[in-house]
Amino acid sequence: MIHKLIIFSVAAMMIFTCSTDEKASTQEPSSFANNTPKGQASVVDNVSAKNILQVAVGSKDHTTLVAAVQAAEIEHILVNAGPITVFAPNNAAFAALPDGTVENLLKPENKAMLVDILTRHAAPGTYDVKQLKKEAKKKRKVYTATGDYFDVVVKGDDIYVAGAKILATIATSNGIINVVDKVILPAK
Repeated sequence: MIHKLIIFSVAAMMIFTCSTDEKASTQEPSSFANNTPKGQASVVDNVSAKNILQVAVGSKDHTTLVAAVQAAEIEHILVNAGPITVFAPNNAAFAALPDGTVENLLKPENKAMLVDILTRHAAPGTYDVKQLKKEAKKKRKVYTATGDYFDVVVKGDDIYVAGAKILATIATSNGIINVVDKVILPAK
């Protein structure tokens, strides 16, 4: 008797599942209508401490960087739990590049190059000014997400990473933003 009850229950579940799947495949759930490939970068959270992407988006000095991150479609990287350190070139750093460079990098056909350049500005871990001074004193380099190693140099009160001067440091919920005065380009 129990054996027949189990078989009947399994058969009923299969029939219900098949009819539910058929119905689901013909109707698009409303939750998918607002789906975005940006992952957690599309989450609206006005309560928690701001992450790296949220701080950058809110900065009038980083509009070019934000446009580049969006063109490269790497927003999701800047909202991950981290910790991550971003050496964030300000608008003036992008403006100092040769004429047409930024516009060229933002073209869809140059997305891979843009991703490489932007990823070069990210390092796993937390590198605030205090930590960078320690790294420089020990003659250690900063390892980046592209696999590059950048020199850290202290000159008086100034700190340079890969030749880019750190202008400010901002703590975020998932890491550190070091505002820099130069775009760090791949070595030629």
